[in-house]
Amino acid sequence: MKIYNKLVRDKIPQVIKASGKKCEIRIADKEEHYKLLEAKLQEEVGEFLKDKNLEELADVMEVLFGLAESLGYSEEELMKKREEKREERGGFKDGVVLERVCD
Repeated sequence: MKIYNKLVRDKIPQVIKASGKKCEIRIADKEEHYKLLEAKLQEEVGEFLKDKNLEELADVMEVLFGLAESLGYSEEELMKKREEKREERGGFKDGVVLERVCD
């Protein structure tokens, strides 16, 4: 038996059972859930930086939505805040690099 002890997507136990295998799960409490989401974010960002594909980027986004919810925010609130910041300060599309600010 392989031991993982990590946060997985909600339907992973059903996927494992459908493949004919058995698994043991538990539900994390709120505090542990948040810490596991932070660890999952690091994991998913690392996978994205390695593979640089849309699937891994979507995984990062899903963890961000989970973190927002854990902090009491909805996906819609997160996306709205993103849009507000983009309108106020811009996005990262143009590749602007700030080299120095002079007094």
